[in-house]
Amino acid sequence: MKSCLICDDHAMMREALVGVVALAWPEAEIAQAADFPSAWTAAAAARPSLIISDLIMPGAAPLDGVRGLMTAAPETPILVVTGNEDDALLLALFQLGVAGFAPKTSRSPVIEAAIRLILAGGRYLPPRVGELAARQRQGMAPPAGVAARLTERQMDVLRMIAAGQSNKAIARALDLSPATIKTHAAAALAALGAANRTEAVFKAREMGLI
Repeated sequence: MKSCLICDDHAMMREALVGVVALAWPEAEIAQAADFPSAWTAAAAARPSLIISDLIMPGAAPLDGVRGLMTAAPETPILVVTGNEDDALLLALFQLGVAGFAPKTSRSPVIEAAIRLILAGGRYLPPRVGELAARQRQGMAPPAGVAARLTERQMDVLRMIAAGQSNKAIARALDLSPATIKTHAAAALAALGAANRTEAVFKAREMGLI
């Protein structure tokens, strides 16, 4: 069963998002959490297909809270729906690899469109976040030697992770054991200096590797 975890400490906002998800993704089973610790627990237990989360909730600072969600459900895309407009925080979350941002002031069709895009494997970035990322990229050079540290097989695994495939699916496609795929994935993460699969894909794309 496809599922969505909605995380916000305001009941009215959660209910509004439930309504939007029901329109964009009517077959989804929806769970709710009102603070980061309960959101981490729910994410780890259910491994939902999508997480929609506020940034300001009890239990953790914004970055730590989102990192906790990524650790609990490393293959689940996260759509941040927030009233926080701090540039440094939004850029840090972009670098962390969240799948999208939507202001809480957004109309329902905007959030619905973001959900549909993310479920299709895309990334939803408002113009302001895209501009912040573009400005930062202009002043950044990719770390030297990363491509040389990645083997051809590790690159294959990275591309398939980027396509949203699980270790089991990648193992079947490459005719390798899941344990071998896990080893290749771990080596790729280490070479990229990434903490999880989402961040690895983001960094590889930023460097033009995939």
